[in-house]
Amino acid sequence: MLTDTGKIDVAVPRDRLATFDPQLIAKYQRRFPGFDAKIVSMYARGMSVREIQGHLRELYGVEVSPDLVSAVTDAVLDEVAEWQNRPLEPLYPLVFFDAIRVKVRDEGVLHNKAIYVALGVRPDGAKEILGLWIEQTEGTKFWLRVMNELKNRGVEDVLIAVVDGLKGFPEAITAVFPDAQVQTCIVHLIRNGLDFVS
Repeated sequence: MLTDTGKIDVAVPRDRLATFDPQLIAKYQRRFPGFDAKIVSMYARGMSVREIQGHLRELYGVEVSPDLVSAVTDAVLDEVAEWQNRPLEPLYPLVFFDAIRVKVRDEGVLHNKAIYVALGVRPDGAKEILGLWIEQTEGTKFWLRVMNELKNRGVEDVLIAVVDGLKGFPEAITAVFPDAQVQTCIVHLIRNGLDFVS
């Protein structure tokens, strides 16, 4: 059994009818809860499979195969895909569209990439991340694809969309949500306004 503190051998009692059911550790369980979360956490910080292997060996004295690390991280990718495609509410009075820059490991090399985010505010005031997208370039075609994806996932109407100053962005929004009011975010309004001040 792999635990947070290392490897432990567990002797499971057996009966003749094989009806014994352990209470703390399920049958065939190889890792304690939380162990996979540690692997995912290291992977999310940009560590490679081999670095994770070495880190677990160093900290816990446990040999973990690259296949195990890949299986754990692949399971998370499946959960992410499921989350990204989940159904959404029909109405969001307010949706913010923006990008954040993060370091992403791509084939062993760290790159700064933009992750585009849609943050919706529901009628009850609760905030919800509607989706995350990684794209090389931020353009009208990309945002039109995002709007169509939101529509296909159940969003029927957006009352106010807050965006950056990208040309063509308002058109992409109103092409899919024709009644939406598009508001440029105040930071971008000020930056764009400073272009006209000498």
